Order: sequence, then structure tokens, then C-alpha cells
Amino acid sequence: MNAPAILRPAAAGDFARIAEIYGHHVAHGLASFEEVAPGAAELADRHAAIAQRGLPYLVAERAGLIIGYAYAGPYRPRSAYRYTVEDSVYLAPEAARRGIGRLLLGAVIAYCTERGYRQMVAVIGDSANTASIGLHKSQGFRLVGIVEGCGFKLGRWVDSVVMQRPLGPGNGAPPGSLRKIREPRLIH
Repeated sequence: MNAPAILRPAAAGDFARIAEIYGHHVAHGLASFEEVAPGAAELADRHAAIAQRGLPYLVAERAGLIIGYAYAGPYRPRSAYRYTVEDSVYLAPEAARRGIGRLLLGAVIAYCTERGYRQMVAVIGDSANTASIGLHKSQGFRLVGIVEGCGFKLGRWVDSVVMQRPLGPGNGAPPGSLRKIREPRLIH
């Protein structure tokens, strides 16, 4: 895993590998509260909904293999939340703790900031998920709350950790319009 990682927008042929990565987290971890892993077709449909909104959905690729992905989606459906997004980052097990999450999340943050979004929220499964909490903290997120025991997965009650960071001026100025940008500026 010494070759540099390349970030690029997710493409139609990526969803079998994305399903494999996500499926691992669904089956073995608490980062996702899904209990049955969706297939590639369902994940492609979810991607289409994100892409239709003009939000980023990126993959990290090394030596031709996708090793992680990240995206931003709407935080909540009500119109007053339109300037706030929620991020998601998932890595293949072999890519953990190698800077790939930081690379992906940094690109998603930059893209959403350029588009005019003002807040990014992370809803992290399991208060013991120190890797994700640390990743988000390293990218300027702060803890805003813990929803205790709100999920039951893998035979135990699981917390949700809520972290947040401002984008651009955050809530320090009135919102502008959300700008349309076709492709995210990628970092290698």
C-alpha cells in the first residue's frame, strides 16, 4: 500500500467494490446501524440521489483498487436544514489508519465549503469508535452530543456520537445561495 491514493468521483462500475467495503462494516462493525448490507444496485441508487443534488461522492483508489469512499448527503429533509450536510466515510479494512479517511473527508469538506454549505454533521456509530471520532476531530469537528443506547446491533446497545464543524463562515453570516459545481476538486 505504498502507491499514492487517487481520489475521484464514484462511477457506475464502482458499486460492487463499494458494496463489499460497506458490507464489511454492516456485518462486523457499529459504524453503520444497518443490519443487512445493501447490494451494489441499492448503493448505486443511493449514489444517484446524492449526485442528483450535486453533492460529492468520492472513492479513493490505489493501484486500481478502491480502498475507501466518502460522500456528503443532506443532513435532514426539511428546508431549513438546506445549508447543512452529513458526511459518511468508509474504508476497506486494509486501508484503515493510513491517512485515506483524512484524504477523503478533507476533499468532501472542501467541496461542500466551495458550494456554500455552512455546517457539516457527523453521526458516528458507537461512542467507542475512536478511529472515526479521531478522524473527525482532526478535521475540525467538535463533539456536540451523544445519543446514548439509541441502536441495538450485534447483541448490544450502541450510542450515536454527533460531531459538527462549520463550513466557510458557518453560522456567523447570513447564507448565500448554494453554488453549482459540477466536479469536486480532488486531492491526490
